[in-house]
Amino acid sequence: MPLSASAGSIDQVQIYRKGLASALDYAGAHPDLFPPRNLESKRMLDQGQKESVRGLWKSFLDYLLALDSIGAHSAFLRLKGPERDRALSVAYAAFLAQYRWAMEFIEAADRDPSLAVILDEEVPELGLPAGAYAKLRFRFLNVLCAAQFAAYEAAARAPGVRLEEALGPGIEEDSSRIWGFGKGRGEGMTLKNGLAMLRKAGFTAVFPVQSGVAGWMGDTKVYRKHRSLISLEQIAAVREQLEPGDVMLVRREWFLSNVGLPGFWPHATIYIGTPDERRRYFDDPEVKGWAGSQGAADRGLETLLSAAHPESYKKGLEPEHGHAPRVMEAMSEGVSFTSLEHSLDADSAVALRPRLSKKEKARALLRAFGYAGRPYDFDFDFATDKALVCTELVYKSYEPGAGMNGLGVPMMNEDHSLALHTLLHDSH
Repeated sequence: MPLSASAGSIDQVQIYRKGLASALDYAGAHPDLFPPRNLESKRMLDQGQKESVRGLWKSFLDYLLALDSIGAHSAFLRLKGPERDRALSVAYAAFLAQYRWAMEFIEAADRDPSLAVILDEEVPELGLPAGAYAKLRFRFLNVLCAAQFAAYEAAARAPGVRLEEALGPGIEEDSSRIWGFGKGRGEGMTLKNGLAMLRKAGFTAVFPVQSGVAGWMGDTKVYRKHRSLISLEQIAAVREQLEPGDVMLVRREWFLSNVGLPGFWPHATIYIGTPDERRRYFDDPEVKGWAGSQGAADRGLETLLSAAHPESYKKGLEPEHGHAPRVMEAMSEGVSFTSLEHSLDADSAVALRPRLSKKEKARALLRAFGYAGRPYDFDFDFATDKALVCTELVYKSYEPGAGMNGLGVPMMNEDHSLALHTLLHDSH
């Protein structure tokens, strides 16, 4: 890009700035996504709301990055006369638009702590990298960014400088708004960002220890090691009665991880069956119609699963100690495919059959396969999809949304995972 700014560059700044403003207008018009006031407690967004937030986030970042591309005009000091003034105008207006609307977005998103979790998630299909929101906050709630703003302000007000008339209104509005943020709020936001970064660094340092302890607790019995009340004969008998999509609740006595969990059932899994079992069970006109609409040439669920999640599908075919995988569950190793013999190596178990169509169950399995390989959520935070606990896998696989009726499981307190454990126990 040449150092001197063109009329096209001026138009681009105005278009991208308008795009950022439109994104914030959308946020303001949807209080269900971006609350107008600070929330006192965490909340959970459903799948449709998350998709709307991520779509807006992607659009906002697209405009922000487009303004970044105009940063070459910051070399305006090498120019003279009208060319210098025009290049300064473009660079200044682009910077102000980024700075102003980034702070507007951060202020809107920070009213709901759960939004930061969603915005920081990696979404490959949208091209969103992990940690994008944290990077946005670090970039714009930073003393260096404030210093850059001051430098631009000084350059724009230097004797003899004439800013582009077309950019004047936007520059004036954005500059005024930024100064407004600085009156008792900008410093606080910068300080809050620094404290948040410190907390995040501290969490990163502690997390491996936390994970190790939680994993050890989940794998450790304090009595009757290597012996369970459910026998292999009983597992073989129940296998004949299970159907893909069934939810199983399991309890293993004398495990340290049972401590502190409410209800009788501390663990939940999804029965997926073997490929042959799924082919037989989902040999259904409605399932075939749906699978065909999703691109499965033979209209079969197996073709759809293997095409949509090839790596997960391969993992789901690997035998475990000579037994075929028939179960998906989130445990200390992460979201995994396990055999029924492993999953029911327990002392108590119950199978729950969702009162849903085979198509709904097929859609739930497709979602579940998409979560395979994700780490276990040792924070029990249902607001994020990047790591899951056992009940979260069940909840999110069957979560209503995008044309799916699913299973509506209400959340009853701030600790969503424990609430779901309790609900499952009560429903039994």
